[in-house]
Formats: sequence, C-alpha cells, structure tokens
Amino acid sequence: MKQIFLLAVFFISNLNLAIGQVSKNSEIFLALKKQDSVFFERSFNLCEMDYLKSAIHQDLTFYHDQAGIQNRESFLANIKNNICSDLNKKPIRKVIEESLEVYPMYNEGVIYGAVQTGIHDFYIRESNKADIKTSTAKFIHLYLLVNGNWLLKEVISFDHK
Repeated sequence: MKQIFLLAVFFISNLNLAIGQVSKNSEIFLALKKQDSVFFERSFNLCEMDYLKSAIHQDLTFYHDQAGIQNRESFLANIKNNICSDLNKKPIRKVIEESLEVYPMYNEGVIYGAVQTGIHDFYIRESNKADIKTSTAKFIHLYLLVNGNWLLKEVISFDHK
C-alpha cells in the first residue's frame, strides 16, 4: 500500500499539467502556503516541540533520502536531538516560494487533504552572523484536513544537494 502511495505522489509531483495543480491564487494554495510557512517556522526554525506534536498526524511517516524512514516517534526525537539540540548553531529551513505546488485531494467532492511539493533551502544560523546555506532539497508533503486542521501525514524529502 505504501508503495502505491509513493508512486502516486511521485507521479503527481512530476506532472506539469494545469488540470492537477491549483492556481497559486486559490484559497487552498494560499492555505497550504501559510501552513508550510507556519509549520516550518514554529517547528523547525523555532523548535516549538509542543506545536510540532500537535501539527503532525499520529501515523506520520517521513521518508528521507539520507536518513531513511522515520515514524512519528523517531521523527520527533530526531528534530529534538538534531535540529533543535544546539540553538547557537541552528539549522534553518526556508522554502523557495515560487517552487510551491498544491494538488487537492477529494472524496466525493469534499476536500480531505492536499499534496504539496516544492524546493527548500537549509542554512546554519549563528548569532551575529549571516545565515550560511548548507543544502537544497525537494519535498512532497501529504497534509490531511482533520477537524479543520491541516496535519502533516506523509513526507518525502529527497534530492539533497
């Protein structure tokens, strides 16, 4: 089942057809763009672990081309122990906004989720220094709409350079 999901997401993320991706001015695109911004600022950049726990699905799966597969528990531990362990030399994530694409997911005409793809850059931030770019990667996020909240359910992070 996971293999079918991954193939479907990969296929969707590589389509350049206007029929699948929503307009960058649409309500759903703007909502997911905001979700991406808030999610990464609060969880990755500011290390608000309570927020992160509330913003990811109980069955989160994270696929990383360099760190393997993580479930919710190992994902949270890795954020805490790696991304948020040294606030004096802090990894920072910045999305390349023009790279964002959103593909809504419907069930009988009702939106239940969305696939968001894009490219993001990573930096190291130290006090009184300019951020230093360390890498660029592509991502595919599957968000589910649960009780009016977008929860991150599946992540594929790949093509790290």
